[in-house]
Amino acid sequence: MVECSNHCILICATCKGPQEAKRIRSALLHYLPEGYILRAVDCMAGCDRPVTIGFQAAGKAQYLFGDIDTAADVEALAQFAQQYQASDTGWTNSTERPKGLRSKTMARMPRLRLEDCA
Repeated sequence: MVECSNHCILICATCKGPQEAKRIRSALLHYLPEGYILRAVDCMAGCDRPVTIGFQAAGKAQYLFGDIDTAADVEALAQFAQQYQASDTGWTNSTERPKGLRSKTMARMPRLRLEDCA
């Protein structure tokens, strides 16, 4: 597994409020591999599908999942976290993601390449 401390899970704290974001954060903490930071953030524009969760890491594709329910989705999110961390690019096809997240994928954005920003 890739050893990296810059993997981040963003949890929307707007639509369902900061308490729901805290509940999801608490539920995920015990299941994540080392190297993840969890952050409650303001709106990620997934208001039609709360709670939204984002995955980010330097040099990797980014993901946004919606309709996250703490009890039902924690295991799938933890599985994806391991998969995402182990990947050099972060890229996964929908059939490779945990089954519970396949219909909850709202966006996959390609990695930001620094050479494209110059």
